[in-house]
Amino acid sequence: MKTLTTLCTTLLATGACAVHSELAWAGALYNTSFECAQASLVVEKLICRDPQLARMDLELYRLYRLALTDERSVPRPDKVMTDQRFWTLARNQCASTAEPKTCIRQAYAERAHQLRQGSAIVRTKDPSRLTDGPLAFHCDGLDALVAATYFRAGPDVLYLRWATTSITLTQVPSDSGERYSGKDARGYYSFSQNGNQALLQRPASAPLRCTLEPTG
Repeated sequence: MKTLTTLCTTLLATGACAVHSELAWAGALYNTSFECAQASLVVEKLICRDPQLARMDLELYRLYRLALTDERSVPRPDKVMTDQRFWTLARNQCASTAEPKTCIRQAYAERAHQLRQGSAIVRTKDPSRLTDGPLAFHCDGLDALVAATYFRAGPDVLYLRWATTSITLTQVPSDSGERYSGKDARGYYSFSQNGNQALLQRPASAPLRCTLEPTG
């Protein structure tokens, strides 16, 4: 860093450092559904610089485009388009939150859940897909099924929803199976899954044993 600073000081008059900075910025950009070189919003710039968010953005755009082709989607394609506009505006408000990346990640995970839930075409088993679900888990002690949508974004993300509660979790190291954790204003959650069996931990509550419901 010191060497680079000295070099920049020496070459400042020629503008070479400005060129170097631009090249470094260009090299840091990831592919997204929008043109990063033209990005002006704080949220867009953050997505362009973050590999996880960039992958989530591309996958969500793929899901959205599929939903527009599904005349049987719920809601219908015209409403999907309107909802997407409002979702984008809401996502952009993440810039004003205490943890913008966490807010953006949650926005993408929840929207992916909505699109996959509403359209069979969106749930098509594309081999290049980064999302799966929603799958349904029955957890002892919960009257409502727990819907789970997976986002393979590296690190992976899991969106859970049951009754009036939803939470977005991020994958953490585990000795066996998959484990996700996260928090909201109520406290910490975790979801540990091994095959068709899972364990849901909610704030200030005993762990709940969960079983994947049959599909098809």
